Amino acid sequence: MSDIDVKEILIEAKGLLKGHFCLTSGLHSDTYFQCAKLYQYPDVVEKLAKELAKKLKDVEFDTIVAPAIGAVIFGYEVAKQAKKRNLFVERKDGIMQLRRGYSLKKGEKVVIVEDVITTARTIFETKEAIKEFDCEVVAVACIVDRTQGKLNNEFKIYSLLQSSPVTYEPDNCPLCKQNIELVKPGSRTGK
Repeated sequence: MSDIDVKEILIEAKGLLKGHFCLTSGLHSDTYFQCAKLYQYPDVVEKLAKELAKKLKDVEFDTIVAPAIGAVIFGYEVAKQAKKRNLFVERKDGIMQLRRGYSLKKGEKVVIVEDVITTARTIFETKEAIKEFDCEVVAVACIVDRTQGKLNNEFKIYSLLQSSPVTYEPDNCPLCKQNIELVKPGSRTGK
């Protein structure tokens, strides 16, 4: 059991927002986790990363791979705490790629670290980006898991907080029907 209250930490950092949001996945929600707000406080990031590294202690892995932009800092800090190598993938021409001379060895065991997971689209894009190296994704780890267990057949997810905020398809969003201003705080453009 965690000694820290991740939800309270997010609230204090103004990283747990309420309103009408267009998530990176394109879904709408009344709740948004802006984990980037945490990155203002290195001691907080270190504390969260230590907690996640503890959760990963029984997972056999070599390297952490994090998707840019949102998880680069957190992925680095989790790798530091777990004493593992750290890489990141980034978008080029709209496609996640492992660049900057990074490579993985055949059979290398990888944990993908993300900040918030809702539909896992970025996780799947990250996995696709490293597929050519014939490595093995052994787990996914994050600060906030919003998947509500929907990906249990795909990935073993280690998280610091599981949350089930309501999400809506854009055409069937009651917040849109109430004309509540839609905010898109995420980093990905388009749907």
